Amino acid sequence: MSPQKAQDRIETLRRQIERHDRLYYVEAKPEISDRDYDRLYRELQDLESEFPELRSPHSPTSRVGGEPLAGFTQIQHRVKMLSLDNTYSEAELRQFFRRLQRGLGRDRVRVLIEPKIDGVAVSISYRDGVFISGATRGDGSTGDDITSNLRTIHSLPLRLPSGIPPNLELRGEVFMPTEAFARMNADRLGAGEPAFANPRNATAGTLKLLDSSIVARRPLEIVFHGYGWIDGDPPFASITEFQQLLDRAGLRRSERTWHAEDADSLLEAISELDACRHTFHYLTDGAVVKVDPLDLQERLGSTSKAPRWAIAYKFQAEQAETRVLSIEVQVGRTGALTPVANLEPVLLAGTTVSRATLHNAGEVRRKDVRCGDVVLIEKAGEIIPAVIMVRFEKRRGDEKPFVMPDRCPVCDTPVVRDPVQVAIRCPNPECPEVVRRKLSHFASRGAMDIDGLGQALVDQLVAQGWASRFSDLYSLTEEQLSGLSRLGPKSAANLVAALQRSRSRPPWRLLFGLGILHVGSTASQTLLAHFEHLDAVATASREQLEEVEDIGAVMAASIHSWFADPSNREEIERLRQAGLNFREPERESAPASAALEGETWVITGTLSRPREFFAGLIRAHGGKVAGSVSSKTSFVLAGENPGSKAEKAAALGVPTADESDFLERIGEDRTN
Repeated sequence: MSPQKAQDRIETLRRQIERHDRLYYVEAKPEISDRDYDRLYRELQDLESEFPELRSPHSPTSRVGGEPLAGFTQIQHRVKMLSLDNTYSEAELRQFFRRLQRGLGRDRVRVLIEPKIDGVAVSISYRDGVFISGATRGDGSTGDDITSNLRTIHSLPLRLPSGIPPNLELRGEVFMPTEAFARMNADRLGAGEPAFANPRNATAGTLKLLDSSIVARRPLEIVFHGYGWIDGDPPFASITEFQQLLDRAGLRRSERTWHAEDADSLLEAISELDACRHTFHYLTDGAVVKVDPLDLQERLGSTSKAPRWAIAYKFQAEQAETRVLSIEVQVGRTGALTPVANLEPVLLAGTTVSRATLHNAGEVRRKDVRCGDVVLIEKAGEIIPAVIMVRFEKRRGDEKPFVMPDRCPVCDTPVVRDPVQVAIRCPNPECPEVVRRKLSHFASRGAMDIDGLGQALVDQLVAQGWASRFSDLYSLTEEQLSGLSRLGPKSAANLVAALQRSRSRPPWRLLFGLGILHVGSTASQTLLAHFEHLDAVATASREQLEEVEDIGAVMAASIHSWFADPSNREEIERLRQAGLNFREPERESAPASAALEGETWVITGTLSRPREFFAGLIRAHGGKVAGSVSSKTSFVLAGENPGSKAEKAAALGVPTADESDFLERIGEDRTN
């Protein structure tokens, strides 16, 4: 294909992918299957690799994230990002409306009401219709440059369509959808990692990460609600017309808005918003009220901190009062002991709540929660029931203080304190509750995906003494299973078939299913992509594990310790004998040689082909690929814009090779 034809095809693909991104992420009206989308995306990747001079930072393929940053630089906002005055009071909301009436000298003032998304405020800049930068609010005048992190968000267009002002600075809110947040937390808990408290905290923490490749794996989205600066006169006269412009530009906005012209209708609109806000796929903690016409906004002006023409009305967190009936301790699959309050059932945020986590012993002591206490509860982030405070004035004197047990409540083994996390654990790997939880995790959809093997059936298998290890599952027979409660011959046959199918699952699922502390599904995939065989992970040193991208010291120590345990090594051998898959599919590569025998390479920067292509060549010629530079690195293969890895290599005296040098070392011609 000629360069001109390639350029034309690349532009066509970029436009098609941008359109499908808009239909999927903004309008929720996808027109093609995921497979067809992936086909377009791969074709674009291949063409950009074949013609690197046609690459663009504004291509959809740039959303996967780049090199980690050393730190955030600052961006100055063209127009100051003001905060909004807040109120929790309907009376104060009426006072705000009266101030509008007095300031404008009229009885009726048209205002727009929209959900206040519980996210992180950002400023987005487009120049010549292209996304060039994004920043946090910061101090209002300057904020952190988070451009590379924002670029990973699929609902953020990298280019604006024609007919939209090409030079402007927009204001929006980055958030995590509630369902995606719940899935991410489940994955973290499954890896033995602490869950995020709520979507906003998770969003704020994600945007502050220096490695955008990690950000790209987090479920961030963005909604636009205002603008700071436009080059020239705005082509709209009101916020309502501005939202219509957002629609034309493919810039996502709140799906519902209301209008009012007097205080009574304003409060009525907010009441409607409160009634339907739980149907939105993001959390809302209130309503934003804005004067709609821009000329009236200008007349009202602003203070040094906030506009006089807008206010945020915050809903009271939905809380309920109930009594703690008892406090029990749950044992998780990693052995962690978690105190849980059993409550008198109470209706909260549309659901009946009868249990609330108390997190850990320190939290119980800090809040002085006792059995029999009357407590105030709310859904933390409107998701997790939590005890907020004790109503000490309602104590009767017979409440019983809670003491964390010094022995496991299930198997009576003395507990230990985790030296890394604030946790107390049962160290007994044969604790019945730990066994049940581990087996359930192993069979779960995110791990080995053994259809039909749910918690109730696992409980029966453990009670019968038929399963205490993962490998025990693969010796179960139809005759055994059909004798269990509520499991007839057909269901037993289906379960045996599901176990057979699981033998061929990719090895990263097996690694995740083992339930090693701190190792989630993403880390499992990363490890198997690097080592290619479960045995290689099992025999790797801590240092070798740490060389893998995104595998830190704590995770490496946990993996190494798990595989060093003789009983775990025996279990791995039993799983091998059961026929489980330990090897990733063979990758296509150049003929093997020993040109790079004993060498460890790190790849950085933009090369003429995808990094995995060069990683395959390195492995095929006897070398190893690491994710970070260390004193043990032999060479750094550096393309254009190599970033911090090249700087670290120079500081450590590690030699750097460009693409031509590398190909010469392995005896390859660049033209091949």
